[in-house]
Amino acid sequence: MTTQELLRALCDAAEAQNGKAFADLFSEDGVYHDVFYGAFEGRAKIAEMIDEVFCRTATDFRWEMHSPLSDGNMLYAHYTFSYRSKLPEAKGARVMFEGVAMMKLRDGKITCYHEVANTAPALVDMNFAPERIAKIFAKQGAELKARPEMRRHLA
Repeated sequence: MTTQELLRALCDAAEAQNGKAFADLFSEDGVYHDVFYGAFEGRAKIAEMIDEVFCRTATDFRWEMHSPLSDGNMLYAHYTFSYRSKLPEAKGARVMFEGVAMMKLRDGKITCYHEVANTAPALVDMNFAPERIAKIFAKQGAELKARPEMRRHLA
């Protein structure tokens, strides 16, 4: 599968709300680190993320990958993502944000998906209260500080 085919399959499976097809793009021990919900480890949990977690609060997903770069071991792509929120305070709003996906690859499968995303527009689109937004950003900050590559920055 080419890089473009892998990315299109990933986006198509998410848009179709097909957790199994999405998870099948990952290695058995693959991990998906979601910017909102955290880490999902293994194909069963990754499928559950799509089928249960994402679909519980959103519908009508649209996901596009742009300008991918890969050396065969790592894959980077700028993405745009949107969905229609089911949360009451969002009142059916289309929620949009962009980010960069970083994927480790092995034997044509994703072993680790991590993203850096500008989620501020999405939180505003959903009419979240400022206190709730601050709580989400504090959680994201704590997760960043817990990552091994940040040790030197914290010393």
